[in-house]
Amino acid sequence: MAKYLRIEKEIRDAILLKNLNPDDRIMTEEQLCEKYGVSRMTANKAISNLVKGGYIHRIPGKGSFVSNLHVTKRSALGQSFTDDMLSQGLKAGSKLIDYHVKRGGDIPDIAAHLQLSEDDFIHCFTRLRTGNDLPIAISYTWVSGSCVPMIDIGCLEKSFYAYLKTMGLKISYLEGEMTATLPTEEQRTHLGIRDEALLLNVHKTYLADGRIVEYIRTYYVGSRYSYSFVGKMPDEDMKKYNERG
Repeated sequence: MAKYLRIEKEIRDAILLKNLNPDDRIMTEEQLCEKYGVSRMTANKAISNLVKGGYIHRIPGKGSFVSNLHVTKRSALGQSFTDDMLSQGLKAGSKLIDYHVKRGGDIPDIAAHLQLSEDDFIHCFTRLRTGNDLPIAISYTWVSGSCVPMIDIGCLEKSFYAYLKTMGLKISYLEGEMTATLPTEEQRTHLGIRDEALLLNVHKTYLADGRIVEYIRTYYVGSRYSYSFVGKMPDEDMKKYNERG
């Protein structure tokens, strides 16, 4: 293993194992050089990779510190990504990677999810979602042109749900599922990670009138995002459970 990769791995492992916590200061480049017997260039490369991956951040004149890597979503609340970040005291961000429009006939599987015909238009866009500029997720979104004829591209680097509200569209509920997967090479590059598990959230967003406005696949970095939930067992099921002892 290259020396800079060894340094990078040991610091990253210390963060993931909670031996280093958010806002802890890590060793300076000079200290890393002394500890590992490497050049200043090697130490800088390890630190730069950790910054790129979102594990640490630099504060000019003060040093490098562990970033707040983890966001917990209360799934029962049905909040948007922006709401999730705000609830953790983080600044939500969206970087538009790609945007284009296709007809349903070009992507029939997506048209089926949106209940559109082959002639209907579909907005397709990919966004990198961040919290305090730390890459948290990458999302691939398809929006019904029947529900949203035109999109202000500027809104895609903010909250898309907020944009829907400005159009008078009211979201009723979401329907989806979650699974785990490994990242593609493109996702590793955008998220600044290596072979780390991703949490895939696939869902459809329904409007109050029953139409499906959005089909989305969002890949969250597993070490930076988790779901929590609170549920109540129906009284009848609870009674049966208690009776079984």
